[in-house]
Amino acid sequence: MLKSIVNRVFGTRHDRERRRVAPIVDAINEQYERLQGVSEAELRGQTAKFREILRERTAELEARIAELKAAKHDTSDAAERERLDAELSGLDGRGGLEAELRETIAEVLDEILPEAFATAREAARRLSGSTVNVTGTELTWDMVHYDVQLIGGVQLHMGKIAEMATGEGKTLVATLPLYLNAIPARGAHLVTVNNYLARRDSQWMGHLYTYLGLTVGCIDDTEPGTPERRAAYECDITYGTNNEFGFDYLRDNMVTSLDQRVQRPHWFAIVDEVDSVLIDEARTPLIISGPVGNEGDVMYAEHNDKVQRLVRRQNEMVNGLVGEGERALESGDTSTASLLLFKAQLGAPKNKRLLKAYQESGVKQLVQRMELDYLADRKLPASKQQYRDLEDDLLYVLDEKGHTVHLTDRGVDFLAPQNHDEFVLPDISTEVHRIEHDHDLSASEKLEQRRAVEIEYARKSEVLHIVHQLLRAHALYEKDVNYVVQEGQVLIVDEYTGRTMPGRRWSEGLHQAVEAKERVQVKGETQTMATITIQNYFRLYEKLAGMTGTAETEEGEFHQIYGLEVAVIPTNRPIARDDRQDLIYKTRREKYNAIVEETRRLHELGLPVLVGTTSVEASETLARLFARAGLKHNVLNAKYHQREAEIVAMAGQPGAITIATNMAGRGTDIKLGAGVKESRPSTVKDLDGKDVEVTEDGGLHIIGSERHESRRIDRQLRGRAGRQGDPGASQFFLSLEDDLMRLFGSERIAKLMDRLGAQDGEVLTHPMITRSIESAQKRVELQNFQQRKRLLEYDDVMNQQREVIYSLRAFALEGGEELKGEARKMVEKALARRVETTLGEFAEDDAEAWDPALLRQDLLMHYLVTVPAFEAENGTEPARPASVADAQALASTAGLEAFDRKIKELDDVTDDGGQGYGERLLALVMLNVLDEKWKDHLYDLDQLRAAIHYRSWGQKDPLVEYKQEAYTMFVDLMNDVASTFTERFLKAQLVFDPMPPMDPYAGALPGGYDGGQAAPPSDGKKRRYNALGILEEIEETGPEQAAAGNGAHGDEPQIVEATYDAGSADDAPAAGEPQGAVDVGPAEPPAAPAAQPPVAARRDPAVVGAGPVRSLAAPQPLPAGDWSNVGRNDPCPCGSGKKFKKCHGAHL
Repeated sequence: MLKSIVNRVFGTRHDRERRRVAPIVDAINEQYERLQGVSEAELRGQTAKFREILRERTAELEARIAELKAAKHDTSDAAERERLDAELSGLDGRGGLEAELRETIAEVLDEILPEAFATAREAARRLSGSTVNVTGTELTWDMVHYDVQLIGGVQLHMGKIAEMATGEGKTLVATLPLYLNAIPARGAHLVTVNNYLARRDSQWMGHLYTYLGLTVGCIDDTEPGTPERRAAYECDITYGTNNEFGFDYLRDNMVTSLDQRVQRPHWFAIVDEVDSVLIDEARTPLIISGPVGNEGDVMYAEHNDKVQRLVRRQNEMVNGLVGEGERALESGDTSTASLLLFKAQLGAPKNKRLLKAYQESGVKQLVQRMELDYLADRKLPASKQQYRDLEDDLLYVLDEKGHTVHLTDRGVDFLAPQNHDEFVLPDISTEVHRIEHDHDLSASEKLEQRRAVEIEYARKSEVLHIVHQLLRAHALYEKDVNYVVQEGQVLIVDEYTGRTMPGRRWSEGLHQAVEAKERVQVKGETQTMATITIQNYFRLYEKLAGMTGTAETEEGEFHQIYGLEVAVIPTNRPIARDDRQDLIYKTRREKYNAIVEETRRLHELGLPVLVGTTSVEASETLARLFARAGLKHNVLNAKYHQREAEIVAMAGQPGAITIATNMAGRGTDIKLGAGVKESRPSTVKDLDGKDVEVTEDGGLHIIGSERHESRRIDRQLRGRAGRQGDPGASQFFLSLEDDLMRLFGSERIAKLMDRLGAQDGEVLTHPMITRSIESAQKRVELQNFQQRKRLLEYDDVMNQQREVIYSLRAFALEGGEELKGEARKMVEKALARRVETTLGEFAEDDAEAWDPALLRQDLLMHYLVTVPAFEAENGTEPARPASVADAQALASTAGLEAFDRKIKELDDVTDDGGQGYGERLLALVMLNVLDEKWKDHLYDLDQLRAAIHYRSWGQKDPLVEYKQEAYTMFVDLMNDVASTFTERFLKAQLVFDPMPPMDPYAGALPGGYDGGQAAPPSDGKKRRYNALGILEEIEETGPEQAAAGNGAHGDEPQIVEATYDAGSADDAPAAGEPQGAVDVGPAEPPAAPAAQPPVAARRDPAVVGAGPVRSLAAPQPLPAGDWSNVGRNDPCPCGSGKKFKKCHGAHL
């Protein structure tokens, strides 16, 4: 009450905002009147004029920034680089010259805004009557910006969300801030929800931009990673879908050279249908994945028939329970009836017979009370639980709200009647304890038995996982609701837009389970290679704005997550649409019949009708009913989206009937045909079934077949009618069997229906029911918001780690002294940790702790580093360091000297262009180590995330636990990266002599990223590194050896890795032997090695020599028990360079 009085006196926040913007709109109109008198050439020269103004204000700053960046790139002084970085970015990364430049650009854009907006508006006026080809259709340009669209443009430029009603011209509004923010030539992006809109708008609005001298690109017209995609991003204005923008960012952080990147730094973006992109899709992170390489896809097909029989048997059991429950109701035993029906609900909540039973008066409330009693009972101690065995009669239990399912003991017996233990995981800790304390077993036998237990556990857990996912696929995921099958492929259906999402797959084996269920080809499982949430991607932009017809209801989330304010823009004309009360029926069948009759009535009046559904299944059901009733119609859903433009163009014609799945996000206006707007007399039945003469509104009529979980989607559907002041009407037809009503509708709705005495076939409409439905929607929206917020909180942990890894990748791609500086830090860290690991707990009074021979051997074996201070002289051991820190300092110094020596010697070897190989090899090794370890880290984080919720049982916050564990894992990751990089780089070598035929997977460095071929040193002598990392001359190979060894690689430089076996000097490779390829990550072998350049090595590369091939990464034999005190994340003692848990500890 008080709030409404204040709003009437002072106006709403949106009213005050409009008054604040009004002077800017007046200034735009003044400039617009002036520009109407300028020549064509002068108007088209406005863009160059604005850019010159900006250049004059920023030229000095930009020159200084470029100078500092060049100095930072080239200086070898770490302290100087830090000083330059602070001057560029400030001490906290938010100040400095770069921030000053951004502020200066923002000031200039604000100053030229009135004239720039007026320029775009005048250009639109002058283009009126011209034609433009849009997605193959010739359109006539007939748009000029209204004043309310100017308001929207100003709000977008300010970095706000503009809520504009459907038909108010959001597409045209975006041209104003996009034109203005394209002036700095840093890239202005328009993000749409589908590629049709991206292509349409880039061509349609591109007509205006190109007139003003700007370039326009559409990334959805190009292939990822191509020069064409890069050219689209280089344009002044770029259109594309949110998924493609996000995936391009991830791909850019997986490239191996700068010229493979496509995106520029993120400057300005407008997100169309911002609520759909930033809220609805924010629950699903963007993931780039690669194949795992197991045979799980075969196992899905093997177990599918068993699970299918299980589900069929459960349905039979549920039908029996419902029958018993109905008989109990008839006999008046409500207690037994509620128990039986609730048990049926746990087994199959969508069972048709169960849903029919709920239609009887009071039954739904009876089962809801039983559910509350059951939930309360579960919180009691086990000994006091009354319903402890309630689930035992079922094969599995479904939680439809939580979207989960779990097998019961009876279900396990059904799947494996002869071998119940097949689905029982062994207790590893008990088994290991038994094995370790079995004194009759030798050390090797103990190791073998432990491995057998591990293998059994892994096999059974894999089978359980596959069965669980198959059960989810059969019991929870419905065809034509959650997915469709087209051309032998399972395509996910977006629940908010009704569109299929080609290329998207459910994770954790669920997609394979659905494929097995539908008996199409089951594709292999994948592993995450790179991932980011929608929220964290769009946070990268310097300035972000958005437009939609429905944002105000989610204003809190926009502000909390993205820092975005919502500005409601007034309509150009008052809305004349009639939004009518919901009609509620008892059953879905009655609802559908009513929809058919209402559609027939409106069709006979010559009015266009749009019927909105929430699933493909519902749209096809209505299509069959319309066809049976003789009503000609069009269907727009995930199966027929190719005809979208044609269907939408006809939807406003007289008598047209269109069935559409979730029109939200379609971004297309339905324009009314001739004679549709006029009202006409009609006869309708009132709630008592009597005929009543009424005047039916003209325009498009919206019929909603079901309320969506989100109120915004319902508002989007209503908003398709009544554009630009046109007449229209909207009404929802609901039933108690609708998912929203079943899952989240309060007991209050069912009670009200009973109180009002609704009979079969009767319809109810009541404001109280409508409010209850909206309350249910609010509960679902809150639940979904909590899910998105939780997802973001978890991803924020990974996001900080991702930024560190991606910054290291950027150093590697850009090269220069910054890369060398980061590499030197890694070398120092690796040597220091190796000394600490080798010496263990160092005590000054413990003479046994100092073992120089072991330390020398360890450093030489892992890094080929020799420390003079640790070397024996004249047969006497060297002096003992005073502390571990002193020993670490000595080893780190020696490591840095070896690093600098390696860089210098590699730079002495040049290609045809005179460029040395030091920095290129450094970058290559750094990139591949980072990518390999980051991929493994993502897998570890996935496993941690999947299990961390169990910590809540111990009264611990899973998020806090996740943050702590993830931090520890990240510290281990960075240590592992430093150690692996140091080992691979100090051992890597270039060999120019012809080599024997190599493993086609073996890695090699092409002759520079420019494709040039390497040349030997200018003195004509060939050199390479021996096993100790020393560059030495080698003898020319004779003609026979050259002929035998002249394979695919020819004389291109080969990256090889020197190895040192501490066990015997005889095992060290001789100076004339070719060495093994450096491990540079997974890649497919070339189809024809002789015709292809060398490719990256697989993960387990081979050492190629005169003797047998052996794997660098394969675990070397260790005496049993040597691993007993090794930490899981420590380097493996065998010297493979892997973590212990991924080497000898993999089966422990």
